[in-house]
Amino acid sequence: MMIYDTIIIGGGPAGMMAAISSATFGQKTLLLDKNRKLGKKLAGTGGGRCNVTNCGSLEDILAGIPGNGRFLYSVFSQFDNHDIIRFFEDRQVRLKEEDHGRMFPVTNKSQTIIQCLVDEMTNLGVTIKTQTEVVSVKKLDDLFHIKSQDDTFQSHRLIVTTGGKSYPSTGSTGFGHDIARHFKLSVTPMEAAESPLLTDFPHKLLQGISLDDVTLTYGNHIITHDLLFTHFGLSGPAAQRMSSFVSGGETIYLDVLPQQSSDDLNDFLEKNREKSLKNSLKQLLPERLAEFYSQDFPEKAKQLTHQQKAALLTSLKALPISVTGKMSLAKSFVTKGGVDLSEINPKTLESKKVPGLFFAGEVLDINAHTGGFNITSALCTGWVAGSLHF
Repeated sequence: MMIYDTIIIGGGPAGMMAAISSATFGQKTLLLDKNRKLGKKLAGTGGGRCNVTNCGSLEDILAGIPGNGRFLYSVFSQFDNHDIIRFFEDRQVRLKEEDHGRMFPVTNKSQTIIQCLVDEMTNLGVTIKTQTEVVSVKKLDDLFHIKSQDDTFQSHRLIVTTGGKSYPSTGSTGFGHDIARHFKLSVTPMEAAESPLLTDFPHKLLQGISLDDVTLTYGNHIITHDLLFTHFGLSGPAAQRMSSFVSGGETIYLDVLPQQSSDDLNDFLEKNREKSLKNSLKQLLPERLAEFYSQDFPEKAKQLTHQQKAALLTSLKALPISVTGKMSLAKSFVTKGGVDLSEINPKTLESKKVPGLFFAGEVLDINAHTGGFNITSALCTGWVAGSLHF
């Protein structure tokens, strides 16, 4: 039986990059994935266009990783978002920057990214076995024994990159956490992150309205990004990012015009005092939203009492919305929770308890925003887990 230097379980971005890194360091490397094709979850990111990273500064990147991002300082000192950009561009995959620093392939196809990673693994001699579901993992002496339905594989190093528990249809079933528990490692509780929010809002009236760069606030958490009103509540990046900080029972506040102060809006109403309130607000907001904000007030701006004007300005700048919950893990983008970082070496991503056992990507207790941050975390931790540290 062939003994590999490194075996990786999980063919997402972290797993593929770990295989590339391992093979770059001259390791005989095997990648196992239970799906028919690699990168199944990656294929659906960014609306199928693959938001592969973000071009911001280190502080920008860490701000985009609210769940234990500081743990990644050492990882990013070895391989960061700018290394990701160079990696693809060195392999003739051109990237383009869009709003908020998001980086996409110019082809607008996630398959471009996946194919580049697969081609690089092939060029480096990585053995790839798809449709191979691992059923058990154990360590005897210095060798890991990885058993699938039909075969057993052995290696000196094992890298677990099986993802979290979000979107189980892509294969993220939490098996990597089972491996961690088997080796007596701690796993923190899991919940949905980057999840749409369920609210008690009048959804039907606003369903389908999309807003650019509005602000949601909860306590010290202030998030400015795009928002979508849905039949169940709120979605889009602003809501998904806020979901890291709320779970149900909280009140969040929506500022639909963050670029304008209350004084600016007061001046605007004065200039438009002869017009109907709805038509005035239509200059600033989509028609149905203007209708929503004007529905409880007199028809014309000049008819507003002092108290009514104050109430209108408050609702435009800080509309209270009660959060009743968030989507299940199965319908959320990211898993919050995972392998406890206190038991992982931040420089190598090796288990402190089990020599040769590494974890990378969302199987770890790290959660990042969409917008390229989650994939950045996956690719960078994958590279570092696959690297040999001398």
